[in-house]
Amino acid sequence: MRNVIKVSALALSLVAAAASAQGVRTEKNISLELANQIAAATVAACTANGYAVGVTVVDRAGTVRAVQRADNAGPHTLAASLQKAFTSASAKNTTLAMMEGAQKNPGAANLTDIPGFLLLGGGVPVKVGNDTIGAVGVGGAPGGHLDEACAVAALDKVKDQLK
Repeated sequence: MRNVIKVSALALSLVAAAASAQGVRTEKNISLELANQIAAATVAACTANGYAVGVTVVDRAGTVRAVQRADNAGPHTLAASLQKAFTSASAKNTTLAMMEGAQKNPGAANLTDIPGFLLLGGGVPVKVGNDTIGAVGVGGAPGGHLDEACAVAALDKVKDQLK
């Protein structure tokens, strides 16, 4: 009987230790320096193509880390870039892919009802391996696919830091 109690106590302590180890998580997230580099590179990529844009970079939780608005970019570009970045970080997908999915699948059309979501091209997740550590949102180019292209070009410039 005494051995049963000892074994039971040991088993319970192991279960408790395993449960407490699952209570704390370590997550990768985007730094302010990297967010600023991505924002600047995105504005530069769009400017090189003649587009005046607003850019917002958010962390993995969708919280703003960096914002830039190019000279002559419309005031609406900042709100659009924020919503695209938030949507991309939250869904861990590009907003262009989400928009196309919603257009093809009536069941996904109500994604636009989620507060803060904007299903227009221009939101791109920032990933380290399979982990989404943030997202960049771009607004102001004459088409969401062009907004997305600027974000992708910027992420390509910092790809060595995303390992």
